[in-house]
Formats: sequence, structure tokens, C-alpha cells
Amino acid sequence: METLDLKDFEWKTVIRRLTMDDFDALVEMQLRCFPDMKPWSREHIQSQIDTFPNGQICVEIDGKLAASASSLIVEYDPNMAWHNWSAISDNGFIRNHNPKGDTLYGIEIMVDPEFRGMRLSRRLYDARKELCRNLNLSRIIIGGRIPGYHLHSDEMSAREYIDKVIERALFDPVLTAQLSNGFALQGLIPNYLPADKASCGYATFLEWLNLDYRANAKRRYHHVVEPIRLAVVQYEMRAVKDFSEFATQCEFFIDVASDYKSDFVVFPELFTTQLLSCVPASRPGQAARQLAEFTPQYLDLFTEMAVKHNVNIIGGSQFVIEDETLYNISYLFRRDGTLGKQYKIHITPSERKWWGVSPGDKVEVFDTDCGKISILVCYDIEFPELVRIAAQKDAGIVFVPFNTDTRQGYLRIRHCALARCVENHVYVAVSGCTGNLPFVENSDLHYAQSAIFTPADAEFARDAIAAECNPNIETMIIHDVDVEQLRRHRESGNVQNWNDRRRDLYKVVYREDNMEREI
Repeated sequence: METLDLKDFEWKTVIRRLTMDDFDALVEMQLRCFPDMKPWSREHIQSQIDTFPNGQICVEIDGKLAASASSLIVEYDPNMAWHNWSAISDNGFIRNHNPKGDTLYGIEIMVDPEFRGMRLSRRLYDARKELCRNLNLSRIIIGGRIPGYHLHSDEMSAREYIDKVIERALFDPVLTAQLSNGFALQGLIPNYLPADKASCGYATFLEWLNLDYRANAKRRYHHVVEPIRLAVVQYEMRAVKDFSEFATQCEFFIDVASDYKSDFVVFPELFTTQLLSCVPASRPGQAARQLAEFTPQYLDLFTEMAVKHNVNIIGGSQFVIEDETLYNISYLFRRDGTLGKQYKIHITPSERKWWGVSPGDKVEVFDTDCGKISILVCYDIEFPELVRIAAQKDAGIVFVPFNTDTRQGYLRIRHCALARCVENHVYVAVSGCTGNLPFVENSDLHYAQSAIFTPADAEFARDAIAAECNPNIETMIIHDVDVEQLRRHRESGNVQNWNDRRRDLYKVVYREDNMEREI
């Protein structure tokens, strides 16, 4: 099997400014989203882009326009006619945009029906919130449609419908998403857009407050680094009928992690061996190569899930054949649709004996939207030099998919991960399998207690354990970590292992890309 080109599996997902080149696609999308409403004219979009380019944003997936959002800045006035979309938006031309104002007003957001269910509205709302923080605006105000109301207008008032949506008794495709993204309902607006038949002309008046806002401050300022939310899966191995059943189980965890607005979700090493339960039994070496045949489906699945659920996924690890050689590879599936991979570098005796796995030869550090991270597969965390290399390359979080069959094997992972945190001032998240796979040789028993570990100092968790699962049950832990805290700890902690290395006595030298490097 030839080496798979990861670019063949990537989804190129980009959040960017809207341009006039997008006009035709934008109108086509608007007609699909709002078939009963008159679409934007070219003059509208040109005026919006010329007046406030930063406020006109879109999501592009594989070169296709998938979603968009438009906004302007106004000065907040409680007596302003917030109920009047035409007045507040200048009939969509936004020539009343006030760069010195304090409130971002959203005039439209839409997601192409082809791309719904992929949490693209969350990406747009997050982009608006970031714009609000960067410009030091006090709030975002939107007049939100309630397009599900026409289905219930004969049996309840608009106010009663909104109450049901807030109580989660009813689902509205717009209001439910807005409430989930932190907006608070401030009122009901009749005759907001009379042409909006789906909403019966009604809209909601919603507000999001910028807690970082500073009155009388300069427009741009440095705000506190946001925490990074990690979701760690402790996955139960069980027999499956086919790949689709495996995919359903994986998507459950990814969906939960996304609902908690996690930035990363990590799966265990070789949890894909579960797929060997749905193929004819064979000797371990042959079985490993059978498992590698699922790699294209695996890559397609997790790439789609990362984009759809707006979360970076460390996809455990999977057997891959490259130029007739078997590797154990952990893949990073970024939520922008791009991929990275880390070969397992140290191969255990049982992997060599039973499966014939070959080692990789490079420690990768990956750029993500949450900073630099590293992935080390199971046994690799037991070699301190590898985390030294990752830390030298500025990785703040090390993800460790592991797969152990006994408590002793797990404890080697656990104790070494804790040590790596102390030595290098990093967080380490370890994710393992539990449960049994009868008749799958060398992958029949599993023991795990997945966890997130921290350096051991006063500002971190008492036992240097930020969060951990109960052992040997299927579950997930979710916890926030602060990489800025790592930087401060490295510089001014009670002990500063990284700074206090005796490089006059010893050093780590490694070879990468045919060059010798020193830490």
C-alpha cells in the first residue's frame, strides 16, 4: 500500500472576510435559506464591505461558501428603535455604522442548508465575540428570527412559543442556537421583518455582554488568555457489526465534547482494533494489516467529525501500511479540516512480536488554533527525551493515547506522564481503553484510568491531577487548562526544572531531518 496523502482527506475550512467575489454564491445561499424573502442586492453587499469590512465574515468549506454573518457598530441607547431592523441596519446598507460606538449589532447570519448540523453558526458567533473583544465593544445585540413559529402559530402566541423554546420543549433552528451561544433574551419584537412568513414577522431581541469590556479604554487591548478545554475519552472495547457501528460510537463522544464546547477530544491508542471483531479472525500479523485497510474510512470519518462538531480530535491511533511497512500512527484532525500525524517512535516487545510494527523517527509539534501541541503514543511517554524535544518546540499540551492490558502497564504510563509534567512544565492528557475484545489476539484485555495531569506546584491541582476517570468504566472527563499558567510557572515556579538543567554536565542530542540538534 502506498503512503496515503493526507491532503486527499482534508476539508479546507476557513473563516474569513466576505468579498464581492462571494456575491453570487451569497445570493444563492440566501435564496436557499430564506426562499420567501428578497435577497441582498450587489449594492447592499458592496456598501457593507466598504463601510465595515471586519464585520462581514463567512465560512468557506472546500472553496464553497457555507455560512455568513453581517454586522455593524452602533452607540448603545436604551431608547433606540432596536425593534426596527430597517432603521438599525440602514435598510441593510449600514451607512450608519459608527466606528466609535460601543455595540456590535448583527443584522444577519445564515448557514447553507447543505452544511447545517455542522455548528457553523457557533463559529460565526465566536468570530463576532472575538471581534467584540478585539474592538473593546461592550455587547452584541441581535434581532433573531423564530422561523419555527409558523408551525405553531395556530395554537399559541409568539410569547408562548418562545417560552417553550427556552424550556427546551420546542426546538427553533435560530433561537435555540442563539441561546446555546450565550445570548440572553431581552424581548419580543413584532413586525420586525413583515416578509418573514416563517417567523410570522416576529423576532427576538437578544444580547451578549462582553465581560472583558473596559470603559474608556483604547480600542485595542490585550485580554486574558482564554482557557483550553480538553475532553478525554475512556473508551470501552466491544464487538461491532461493521464500521458504521464503530462510527456511531465515536460520534457520540465527539458530539458530547462539542456540546461542552471542548477545544480538543482525545481517543485511546488502537481503539480501532474494535473493528477486528467484524472481520474474519486471522493471525495477529495478518489482522493488523486487515485493520490497516480501514484507514481511508477512518480518516474520512474523523475529518468530517472535526469540522462538523467544531472540535480538534486526536483520533487515538491506527495501523497504517506505508510502502509495505506497518506503522502505528496517531492522527490530529483539526476543526478547520486539516490533518497531521505522529508515528509511534518506540515499539513495545509485544507489538514487534505479534504485529510486526515498525517505529517512526520524529517528534512532531502541531500548530492548532489553541497553540502548539504534541502527541506521543503510549510507550513513547516513558522516554523523557521525547517530551524534552516537544517542549523545546514550544508544545504546552502533550496528548497520550495509550492501550494497556494490566494495572502495572497503566501505572507506567501514569507515573511517567506525571514526571514529564514536572520536568517540562507541560500538561499531559492520557486516554485509554477499557473492556474486553474476546478472540482478538493481543487486544483482548484492557485496563485504563484516563486523566489530565499538571505540574506539581501550588498554583496547580493538589495532587497534580486536574481530572481523572474512575478506572475501567466507559466515560469522559472534561477540564480547562491554562497554558499561560505554564509559562509563568516555568519562569517563577517554586522549582524551575527546565531552567535549572545542568547542561554543563549533560544534554539531549537528537537527529531530525538528517541534522543533529541539541536541547
